[in-house]
Parts: sequence; C-alpha cells; structure tokens
Amino acid sequence: MPYDLPQDLSKLSLLDIAEAVKARRLPPINQWHPAETIDSKMRIAADGTWLHEGSPIRRPAMVRAFASLLMRDATDGEYYLVTPQCRQHIEVEDAAFMAVEMERKGDALAFRLNTDDLVIAGPDHPLRAKGDPECPAIYLSVRHGCEARLNRSTWVELAELAIEQSDDLTVTSQAAHFSLKPQ
Repeated sequence: MPYDLPQDLSKLSLLDIAEAVKARRLPPINQWHPAETIDSKMRIAADGTWLHEGSPIRRPAMVRAFASLLMRDATDGEYYLVTPQCRQHIEVEDAAFMAVEMERKGDALAFRLNTDDLVIAGPDHPLRAKGDPECPAIYLSVRHGCEARLNRSTWVELAELAIEQSDDLTVTSQAAHFSLKPQ
C-alpha cells in the first residue's frame, strides 16, 4: 500500500494532522485470525531500530510496511506481524515505536513516530508514565496494543509543557489529562 509521508509536523494544522491520520489506510489485522504462528527472526531494539536476523532493516518504507502489520496480543502480551495466512512472532525490547517529534496544536498534542505515523494523544491514544522519578519513561498508545516511547528530546518538550501548564506535572490533550509522574 503506497504511503505519502506527512509534511513537517510544525507546519500542519490540527485539522491537517487529523485528516492525515484518517487517510492512513492500514490493513485490517484485527479481522485476521491465522492458525499458523512462526518466528519472524525480527527484533525491534529499544532505540527503535528494526532488525532481521541481527541486521538493521535500512529501508524506511519496509519498516513502515512491517509496522502496519504489527500488533500486541492481549492474551500473551507478545508482539506479532499479522497476515491473513500466519502471524509471525517479533521480539520487542521496549516499545514497538518511538515518538520522535511533538507539536501542541490547539487543545491537542500531536506526535510523529519513527515510522512517520502521526498520532494525536487523547482518550483513544493515552499517554502513560512508567519507571521511577530518577529515570522516567513516557509511552503513547498507538494501535493494536502497541505503544511508542517518547525519545529524550520529545520527553523534554513534553515535560517543559507540563511545567508550564500545571504544578502537578500533567498535560492535557483532547480534554484528557495525563500525569507524567511514573506510577
């Protein structure tokens, strides 16, 4: 499925971002229930690098294609690439995606992922804090049970916004409130 990369996030309005999210046609993996499960021999490293048999996958379009088939099974917590014929186990060291850019647009926080997907935080895509106060990590719900970990610069931007907005380290996006304090 061809995919037109979105423009620079800072140049897009919230409406443009919402339309780009809506226009992104993903395979209906939630409707596929293949009987066969095999090992993909793939891994997503903690830094967001996709690897096959230990070697990085260097073509961004290939990573985007694989990412569109990715889901986390709610039963066993494992990650799989799903096709109508089979599901392939994939090891994920931390999070399936990395949030590499953030923009505040009106009452919403929009994020660009390392796969160039756009996600607007809110009730359907909550933010959650994990870790401890000395080494916190913020995660954004993406799709099919998968999350994106905010990279360091994006985390710092979000923390600065939380300090500006409140005394309790919370941010708001689409009327949903999210604490940046690890639970």
